[in-house]
Amino acid sequence: MTESLPILCLLFLNIVVCEWLSTKPGFRHLGTALLVIILTAIQANVGLVPTTDTPLYDAIFAYVTPFALFVLLLNVNLQDLCRAGLPMLTLFLIGSAGTIIGVVLSMWLFNGPQSVGAQFYALAGMFTGTYIGGALNFHAVALHYGVAKSGNLFVAATAADNILTAVWMVATLAIPQLMQRLRPVNRLQPASPGESLSATDLTNDEETLSPRDLALLITLGLGAMSFAKWLGTFVPSLPFVLILTTLALVLAQFRAINRLPGARVLGLSAIYLFLAVIGAYCDVGALLRDGQLAVVLFGMICTLVLIHALIVFGVGALFRQDWDVLGIASQANIGGATSALALARSLNRPDLQLPAVLVGSLGNAIGTYLGIFVAEWLR
Repeated sequence: MTESLPILCLLFLNIVVCEWLSTKPGFRHLGTALLVIILTAIQANVGLVPTTDTPLYDAIFAYVTPFALFVLLLNVNLQDLCRAGLPMLTLFLIGSAGTIIGVVLSMWLFNGPQSVGAQFYALAGMFTGTYIGGALNFHAVALHYGVAKSGNLFVAATAADNILTAVWMVATLAIPQLMQRLRPVNRLQPASPGESLSATDLTNDEETLSPRDLALLITLGLGAMSFAKWLGTFVPSLPFVLILTTLALVLAQFRAINRLPGARVLGLSAIYLFLAVIGAYCDVGALLRDGQLAVVLFGMICTLVLIHALIVFGVGALFRQDWDVLGIASQANIGGATSALALARSLNRPDLQLPAVLVGSLGNAIGTYLGIFVAEWLR
């Protein structure tokens, strides 16, 4: 199958199937993103879709993925951060520093250049990005360094990340309750009533949009990509993905753009298409033969998250901070805004739901910058 249209049709069908599967018991915790990779990898390895470069795959990497990163960042309005509260914001930033320290130490402990290979620095940047603000940064750094085309490395990293994120959700649910019994502290008082209602709107995957909204989002996305490429010709040392990220964040500060409906749906759909291509690059046989790589990557992220946790909870314990705030701030780093919101709900803390989403959005804003910084530092 070499024609682009049938391949594209099948990739979109995979998204439909995986969205449906993600609502079913047994698949819900895997999530659409990982299911799309797995399903497309199976199809690629039985010959239904190509496993090598095609014009379609090249177009998705060159245009669809940057567009997805841009429109998803339009949801990040930094003016809202004051509503997160100083304790939550401070602990989130401490957690971000803990992530960077953890990434560098784990890469050293596991001898990254030998155990991972030539792209160890890019992987360090991906882990930095994703454990500061979520998967959006993971994909942005991977795209910049071309790790997206190293199918097996990308898939092994994604699988290890998904496992750890699920484990850390359980940990951040249990640790605050356990520590509150062992060392009780006063709970943080809510900043204002009713804020939790806005948190759901910020993470809702279902939106209603008009043709005008859709056309405007596409215009903004394509215009920003064109401008970023043009600007890059004058400053070749400045990564395209950072120029695009900065443009998105600048535009997101205007409420008329920040509140455009459809950005999340359009961005997620494009990201899922990108992940389907990642699955197509995955050689399952080689991945199974190279099982040691997955073990090494999982060991790395366990180490870095442990270091992150020791720093966040250690500082929080020293200053007798609310254990729930500590857990949610950590989860906003490791799992992103949606996971932090889910944790706040599970801990029965409606007053912390909106702050959880807001600091997670801050992670989306800074994670790519810090990820590329760490990668270049280790390079």
